[in-house]
Amino acid sequence: MNDMSTSAQGFAPDPEVRTSSLRIGCIGAGMIMAECHLAAYKEAGFPVAAIASRTQARAQGVADRYGIPTVHPTPETLIEDPSIEILDIAYPPDQQPALIRHALRQPHIKGILAQKPLALTLADAISLRDEAAAAGKILSVNQNMRYDQSMRVLKQILDRGDLGEIVFAQIDMHAIPHWQAFLEDYDRLTLANMSVHHLDVLRFLFGDPDEITTITRKDPRTTFEHSDGITVSTLRFPSGVLALSLEDVWSGPREGGYTDDQHIGWRVEGTDGVAKGTIGWPTGAASTLSYASKRTTDGEWITPSWGTMWFPHAFVGVMEQLQHAVATGTPPALSVADNVKTVALIEAGYRSIAERRTVRLDEIDIR
Repeated sequence: MNDMSTSAQGFAPDPEVRTSSLRIGCIGAGMIMAECHLAAYKEAGFPVAAIASRTQARAQGVADRYGIPTVHPTPETLIEDPSIEILDIAYPPDQQPALIRHALRQPHIKGILAQKPLALTLADAISLRDEAAAAGKILSVNQNMRYDQSMRVLKQILDRGDLGEIVFAQIDMHAIPHWQAFLEDYDRLTLANMSVHHLDVLRFLFGDPDEITTITRKDPRTTFEHSDGITVSTLRFPSGVLALSLEDVWSGPREGGYTDDQHIGWRVEGTDGVAKGTIGWPTGAASTLSYASKRTTDGEWITPSWGTMWFPHAFVGVMEQLQHAVATGTPPALSVADNVKTVALIEAGYRSIAERRTVRLDEIDIR
């Protein structure tokens, strides 16, 4: 394979930072906020003005680490702080809607970045979409896999037509995500909280599917009660693309003496070429991509390279797209209206599991 810089190939694995001046208030002080959001914001120069969490002491520790000047005693008092322009939420999804609604009532809040899943039910997600529109606020959802470097470059390859007509795609995960403790109290696990990344990025790459078929089994290696452990979803798109998303969220034994091989791979096949790669977060590495095209590489494999990773660098793009939307009055790349379609896809997957059948997306009402 030929290694080549992304610039030499005309690819942009990371977005340009066009806007970075709006003051951010962060809610949450767990791993995602402390290791991803704030690390990315520091690198990009985004001004973080305040932080709050469920415990003020934990928020203070994160504030001290990143030099955040204000620690609020509660998320609500942070939302009411008139100096905050962008609200960044990393909080359990059962508690997130109330925080979003409180923010929608504040005249000084110009944009809100919510975590995914946006809400625990499709009805709540639709209500939040409509309430944000009525309030004239920009509500964006943190579907950060769209900013993974391999996914961005893959999208650029697809948009150029290098692979010809796309025939088949797959994402194959065998790795343990960071299961936050609050997930143990929900009746939905993998599809809503891990597959949401993969199903959303398949929408990003190929548009909205016509139908989904999902099967699941409980995973005896997962130590808390759950309904959906290992999940396998197949999606059919109007273009004819057939896609598979597999989430094995334990990936082998965990006893001492066993050397695991956690990994996430992906592959896209077209009539004129193939692209394949890895998602690097299970091993703390950069994601990878290689492709070969009859149209543009003479059938030779090309491997673009970059020095950034999904965690934390993708979170630069997520916040930047919201900052830029607020500053320019243009729609965000990650709009709540678009995200409702991802929530609907998850809902269709759960209906498929429950009814043991293929579910068409037009069965799911998102009006």
